[in-house]
Amino acid sequence: MASQLPDSVIRVRKVLEAEASAVQALAGAVDQQARAIEAVCELIIERCSDTGRGRLMVVGMGKAGLIGRKLAATFASTGTPAGFLHPAEARHGDLGMVAEHDVLLVLSNSGSSEEIVALLPSLARIGAPVIALTGRCNSPLGRHAEAVLDIGLVEEACPLGLAPSTSTTAMLAYGDAIALAVQEARAFTPEQYGRFHPGGALGRKLMTCREAMRADERIATVAPSDAVSSVIRAITTARAGSALLVDTSGQLLGIFTDGDLRRLLSERADPAALLAGPVAAVATMPCRAIGADELLSKAIHLCAEFHIDELPVTDGDRLVGLIDLQDLADRGFEL
Repeated sequence: MASQLPDSVIRVRKVLEAEASAVQALAGAVDQQARAIEAVCELIIERCSDTGRGRLMVVGMGKAGLIGRKLAATFASTGTPAGFLHPAEARHGDLGMVAEHDVLLVLSNSGSSEEIVALLPSLARIGAPVIALTGRCNSPLGRHAEAVLDIGLVEEACPLGLAPSTSTTAMLAYGDAIALAVQEARAFTPEQYGRFHPGGALGRKLMTCREAMRADERIATVAPSDAVSSVIRAITTARAGSALLVDTSGQLLGIFTDGDLRRLLSERADPAALLAGPVAAVATMPCRAIGADELLSKAIHLCAEFHIDELPVTDGDRLVGLIDLQDLADRGFEL
C-alpha cells in the first residue's frame, strides 16, 4: 500500500494547482479582453518610448504593491522607462513624480483600496491616463481607468481565503505578459537588453565587443614594414599576445601572434634573418576580425571555431581594439 503524502505536501500541491488554474483562466480570457489589451499596449508604446516623453508609473498597495515593484523592474529592463509610486507616499509629496505625459498602471484586486481610491482625484487633475489591473471592473478604480486589465474574481489559495496569493500571482502573470508584448512590439534587441544588464553573467553574455576589448596602449599596432624584432618589443610593451598590422589610415591589414613567432623560429634555419625581416612577410594577411558592436558571445564563438586566442575588433575597416581570451578568462568569463 502506497504511503500517504504528508498534509503539508498535499497543501502545497493544492496551492500550486489553484494559482496555475488562475493563470490558465487568464489565458483563456484574452480574446474577451483583446480590445483592452491592445489599447494598453498602444498607450504604453506611444507615451513611454524613445520618442515619447513619458514613463510608466506602477502603483500598488500592500502585496499588490510588491508585485507592482517587480512589474516596474520588468518594464524598465525590457525597454519601457518605468518606476514605482507608493500610493500613501504619493499623497505626501511623491505625486510630484507623475507628469501629464506619463501612464499609470494601478494594481488593486478589489479596486477599492482606501489609499488607491484617495489618490484617484489627484491623478485625474494631473491628466495622466490610468490603466487598472484589478479583479473588479466596476470598482472605483475600474470606473476611473482609461483601460482595464481584468484578472477576474479569483479565489485566494490562502486557507482562510484572505491573504493575497492567487490574485497576486494573476497580477504578476498578466503584468509580465503586457511587458513582454510591449517589448516585442518595440523590436527590442539583445544589444539593447544588454545595455540595461551590465552586471553579472547575464551582462557579460550581452556585452558588445567594444565594451570588452583591449584598446589604445594595450594593443600592439605595427606597420607592415616593421622588423619582426621590433614587433616583438611592441607585443611585450603592450603585454599582449599579438601585434596588429595597420596602414597609415589605421585600417587593419593583418595579425602576427606569439604562436606564429614560435612556429617560425622552430622552422627557420636562420632565426636572425627572420627577426630582421619585415613582419608582413610572416603575418596572417588578411586576418579575421569582428565588428565593435557585435555581441561578445559571437567573438568567443569565432575564437573557438577557428582555434584562435586573439580577434581584432574593427569599426568599418579601421582597427579599434582586440578581443583577448586570456583577458576574458581573468575577468571571469566562461569560455
